[in-house]
Amino acid sequence: MNNIITIDGPAASGKGTLARKIADHFDYFYLDTGKIYRLIGLQAHQAKLIPEDNPDDVAIMAKTLSQNFDLTMMDNPELKSDLAGQMASRVGQFQHVRDAILDLQRHLAVHPPANKKGAVLDGRDCGTVICPEAPYKFFVTADQDIRAKRRFDELKLRGDDIDFETVLADMKERDDRDFNRSVVPTKPADDAIIIDTTNMSIDQAFSKMIKSID
Repeated sequence: MNNIITIDGPAASGKGTLARKIADHFDYFYLDTGKIYRLIGLQAHQAKLIPEDNPDDVAIMAKTLSQNFDLTMMDNPELKSDLAGQMASRVGQFQHVRDAILDLQRHLAVHPPANKKGAVLDGRDCGTVICPEAPYKFFVTADQDIRAKRRFDELKLRGDDIDFETVLADMKERDDRDFNRSVVPTKPADDAIIIDTTNMSIDQAFSKMIKSID
């Protein structure tokens, strides 16, 4: 666990960008753990499964994905969609779905691919559940309206036809589900360093985080 850095936080907080920059800085493997849930969510959507009505079927799907996982699956451009994000949040609220991929996430952290000497994990429970013994843990957050504006700008840049109020409503819905669910709610680890990017640039946040890592 000595070469593992966990970065948790809500959607559009900047944690993904920061995690990738830190992974590049140390030449570590970068794992977006949320993308695994997005994969499961998309598969459930394509199978016309309603997660809230079919959690056992989703858990079986998650276990199958874990057993047949390949890193190239993470390259699917559909994983960047708002639909994938919403579905990830919905499938991730069930403990047996999370249990089905926990060993996979831990294996990738402890045995990073491509001979990397360490790993940076980006998600919502990396420092609390996946790698609670990691020596460096961060929780990146920002005001909800700021995060919604960032997501809106990202979607518009990608060409999506969407209005800000819809993005904000989706953000509120997802935050409510992620922060208040009974199973592994999104929260910082007790020993995590809190990074609030509301009034901070990515470079400023990155510099602050690097200084916290020996």
